Amino acid sequence: KAMLLLKKKRYQEQLLDKTENQISNLERMVQDIEFTQIEMKVIEGLKIGNECLNKMHQVMSIEEVERIMGETQDAVEYQRQIDEILAGSLTEEDEDAILEELNAITQEQMELPEVPSEPLPEKIPEASPVKNRPKPELVAAS
Repeated sequence: KAMLLLKKKRYQEQLLDKTENQISNLERMVQDIEFTQIEMKVIEGLKIGNECLNKMHQVMSIEEVERIMGETQDAVEYQRQIDEILAGSLTEEDEDAILEELNAITQEQMELPEVPSEPLPEKIPEASPVKNRPKPELVAAS
């Protein structure tokens, strides 16, 4: 009878070892499945990103970007030419007219009020001393 119990014990120990191995395998499989799901999400995100990028490339080609850059450069050059024309737009006749106007303004007799000839009265210092009040402190808003 003891021999039978030892065999039964040995059988149950082997059964426990097999069960532990199967549980360990299941846990590993669950981890692998979770990791694979994460990988699938990453791949799906990359796929969507690639599709969006391709759509953007279809909308904006290199030729169009080069055309826009060329137009921008032409507009900058045109504006520079306008600035140069405006900066040098005064002719000698204009400058002569400006000088004549300046001379006329400076030679005009301006009517100024008469200056009093009497001396100014002296200031009498006040008898009451000025009190020093502390200035209110400014507090930063938070």
